[in-house]
Amino acid sequence: MSREREPGPSELGPTEWVSGGEVGVGPWEGPWPDDPRYDPELLAGGDRRNVVDAYRYWRRDAVVTDLDTRRHGFHVAIENFKHDHNIGTVVRTANAFAAAAVHIVGRRRWNRRGAMVTDRYQHLHHHASVPEFVEFAAAEGLAIVAVDNTPGAHGVETVSLPERCVLLFGQEGPGLSEQASSAASLVVSIAQFGSTRSINAGVAAGIVMHTWIRQHADLNAAW
Repeated sequence: MSREREPGPSELGPTEWVSGGEVGVGPWEGPWPDDPRYDPELLAGGDRRNVVDAYRYWRRDAVVTDLDTRRHGFHVAIENFKHDHNIGTVVRTANAFAAAAVHIVGRRRWNRRGAMVTDRYQHLHHHASVPEFVEFAAAEGLAIVAVDNTPGAHGVETVSLPERCVLLFGQEGPGLSEQASSAASLVVSIAQFGSTRSINAGVAAGIVMHTWIRQHADLNAAW
């Protein structure tokens, strides 16, 4: 599907604004585009969502459909046995890097606030247990890459990540469960140089996802 379209206010510049905490563009100026991807309500009232300019005024399902043509070969999974508040950040970052999907392992409910509504555009799956998640990964041919700062882990800066994989992150604090770690075909850690024993799980997820992007993504396809 082509992403070419008639220029709207988001390309014109003056109507893209930040005022009173609102971000985005106002109502469409001029004749409306004859394209089913556009949402009449957004065209009429403006689009203040946190989306790239190419998706301004598009219906949500149209955005998801287009993203599905751009998603990468890696998935992201995070254990959720203590209602981890980092999951929202992980989802938001996964959306930014066009991950194939995000998997919540353990508790179904999670704090969506940190996702900043990006969960509406990201495929999300729930697995009640680690064995259920491992079964899914095997069926899909996804190598499980665990991320944890443990003895024997390989520095993510020095290894080649599998192109088709699921990056598995643990809880903030305790890290990965032993069951999850033992299911991985590769365990990687992030080089640290300060006094802290570990870094925030949401930050760690961003670092490892971007490592995959640097190794496998077509950087010319970035917005």
